[in-house]
Amino acid sequence: MTKRFEWVEHPSDIGFRAYGHDLAEAFENAALAFFEVMVDTSKVEPREEVTVELEAEDEGALLYDWLERLLYFHDTQNLVMSKFRVEISGTNGGFKLIARAWGEPFDPAKHPERTAVKAMTYHMMEIKCEPERCSVQAVVDI
Repeated sequence: MTKRFEWVEHPSDIGFRAYGHDLAEAFENAALAFFEVMVDTSKVEPREEVTVELEAEDEGALLYDWLERLLYFHDTQNLVMSKFRVEISGTNGGFKLIARAWGEPFDPAKHPERTAVKAMTYHMMEIKCEPERCSVQAVVDI
């Protein structure tokens, strides 16, 4: 699979659709697209690691919570990230995500700022999985 994500037209916010061989890879590429809204991720070195563990009742809530947690790290620790490893498993009540993300503190000299993300939304959220391919779509409030 070559295309990791693409932008989705939206009149006032920014949307993206991310792809993967499975749901976990689609979540990894959604995280990359999420940070690509804010900075050029090719300039972000994976020097610091954070761990994320989440549980949610469905895949949509899990995607929302995953991206919201990454925004939390950005807002509270000034981190921008460029590398992600996600594992997703089913639980009795829904889904569990265990992930690691790597990045570094935002540096305006190294990471020219693009667009600030204010919040995640459920607007236009879509998750589609087939046997060999998954896609997730999300819109962020800017």
